[in-house]
Amino acid sequence: MPANLTQQYLKAEQAYRQATTPEEELECLQLMLKEIPKHKGTDRLQADLKQKISKLKKEVSEGKKSTGRKGHKIPRQGAGRVIIIGGPNAGKSQLLASLTSAEPTIADYPFTTIQAQPGMMPWNDVLVQLIDTPPITADVYDPNTQSLIRGADLVLLLCDLGSDDGGQHLKELLDQINHTKTRLGKETHVDEEDFSITYTKTFFLPNKSDLADAKDRLDFFREYVEVDFDTYLISAQEKIGLEELRDAIYQSLNVIRVYTKTPNQKPSECGAPYTLKQGETVLDLAELIHRDLAKTFKLAKVWGVAVHDGTPVKADYVCHEGDVIEIHASS
Repeated sequence: MPANLTQQYLKAEQAYRQATTPEEELECLQLMLKEIPKHKGTDRLQADLKQKISKLKKEVSEGKKSTGRKGHKIPRQGAGRVIIIGGPNAGKSQLLASLTSAEPTIADYPFTTIQAQPGMMPWNDVLVQLIDTPPITADVYDPNTQSLIRGADLVLLLCDLGSDDGGQHLKELLDQINHTKTRLGKETHVDEEDFSITYTKTFFLPNKSDLADAKDRLDFFREYVEVDFDTYLISAQEKIGLEELRDAIYQSLNVIRVYTKTPNQKPSECGAPYTLKQGETVLDLAELIHRDLAKTFKLAKVWGVAVHDGTPVKADYVCHEGDVIEIHASS
């Protein structure tokens, strides 16, 4: 992506990836065009944005029905959204059960999971949303799963090391996804050549690593299928490698924890934190708490590593990990 992109541009791009209708896409693209730095290095990207905007304006004006890209009814919760995908018997439901308090049906036959199921993974004093999905095969790819992948912060791609068919299942899954406009990547981004194509950051999880033939199967699968994602070898059932994975999941979200207090509270008395993206401000925090609070924001006082305790700051103060913030609003 071009250098020096603003936080507003990046937020609009994230919203574009999560858009469910042409109207929402159009609004996001217009904001992206407004916020993109105007210099020679972004000329092509500006032209592409304008072309996409023009196409969507025509689509909206002609009254085409929204396709409803997201048919699922799972609200976003926690510090981020992580989607678990894999072929039949890859161990997706077991991973959800091992990392969260969810109780999905777990069995040794395919298609045990027939619809998306969420759970909340604890990491220190925050929670991260994990969602199990139906298997992806050469013949089956639930459109709701595609929508979940598009709007996710991270995808966990499981591979079954307990079966000689695991490599074939993995290849079929990747072939299915690569024929759509919602794809897997080492990092999350929108394709600069075609704004309808998005990539979601993905971890590769060879599962059932405790089995005797797991290493040999993994070596064979890597010769058979090229997977260029960060890799975490795990056993969801035996809980091998899950704590390292838990930490990696949280770190991949690129968020910080900030705490809020009232004027009568001590900083040490704060409860659960809010999570913000790196680079977000106290005004973003105010909007996260309540939209009206952002509209009436006056100032904030901060206790943290970047300021002296109780320092008054303006709306553009960039929050830091562990900040305790006291927001004041005009009456």
